[in-house]
Amino acid sequence: MKITAGLGSIDEYERFVRAGADEFFCGYVPFFWAEKYGTVMPLNRREVLCYNVQLGAYSELEILSRMVEKYKKPVHLTFNSLYYLPEQYPEIASIIERCMKLGFQSYIIADPALLVYLKKIGIFCEIHLSGETGEVNSQMVKAFQRFPLKRVIFHRKNTFADMQSVIAEQRANERKNGISPEMGMEFEAFVLNEMCQFTGAFCNSLHCDEMGYLCRVPYWLGTVHEKDSVPENMKRLQEETWEKETDPSAYDEDGYLCGESGCGLCALYQLKKAGITHLKLVGRGNYTEHMEKDIRNLRKALDILDAAEDERDFQCTIKRTLFPNGCSGQCYYPM
Repeated sequence: MKITAGLGSIDEYERFVRAGADEFFCGYVPFFWAEKYGTVMPLNRREVLCYNVQLGAYSELEILSRMVEKYKKPVHLTFNSLYYLPEQYPEIASIIERCMKLGFQSYIIADPALLVYLKKIGIFCEIHLSGETGEVNSQMVKAFQRFPLKRVIFHRKNTFADMQSVIAEQRANERKNGISPEMGMEFEAFVLNEMCQFTGAFCNSLHCDEMGYLCRVPYWLGTVHEKDSVPENMKRLQEETWEKETDPSAYDEDGYLCGESGCGLCALYQLKKAGITHLKLVGRGNYTEHMEKDIRNLRKALDILDAAEDERDFQCTIKRTLFPNGCSGQCYYPM
């Protein structure tokens, strides 16, 4: 499995390559777009200017393209909005055409209408179906194969069984058509940081400078019945959160804890078994030093996975090696 890490600025590329990342994803929002549409009609749902979340200048893309030529670690550009205005599609196509001239051939896209539009006007780039797209099942993957679909990114709420079922059916279809797994479709799953109560396709929050993110609001998950008192449930959740507060000794001297805001390292065995080919390490806007440590820890976890005799051996070694003083308990995939 390969590590796909979030990139917040071009200054991070070299450092993250040396840390062990195999490839990257990043946003590109030209200034004219931000000036014209502001935060209400975002290009990739990360309309943040006060810290490094994405690139904002074509000159940065030019520099990044030369770095990619040197280090051979590809960068995928994100267009993560769920929908766009009709007049925005030609503008997006123009942005993509300019990016492709620099060598950026792969794009993470969430809006099916954008895929239809790009195909209609003859722009054939490599498509990674965003985790913001919505429900992922074998029929959905089949429907999207009319586009040059190279990768499916599972959203945060998919189970091991969901992923394994989709991948198994896709591999069976590829075998029928004489396509090897190495040349077939790729599948990506979230593994570190930014766990969220929402599935991206059903989140209407804005991620911008002007307001706090809705995903940071305290919440509780469960079935609500008529007799339930929501305020009482919120009070109970708050008390449970206080009781489960992460042991301060789990953090290092720089205040870093691997997977503090979401962790799937213990699930790597199951993700590999399901057929996942790429692991999404979220972190655009994170401290650069913390992202470096995330990449090194994920690389270390993959080395442990390769050497493990079975799942129990893998999980014991992970906890002993990476979490000797305890973990955050923020599990992407509860075991």
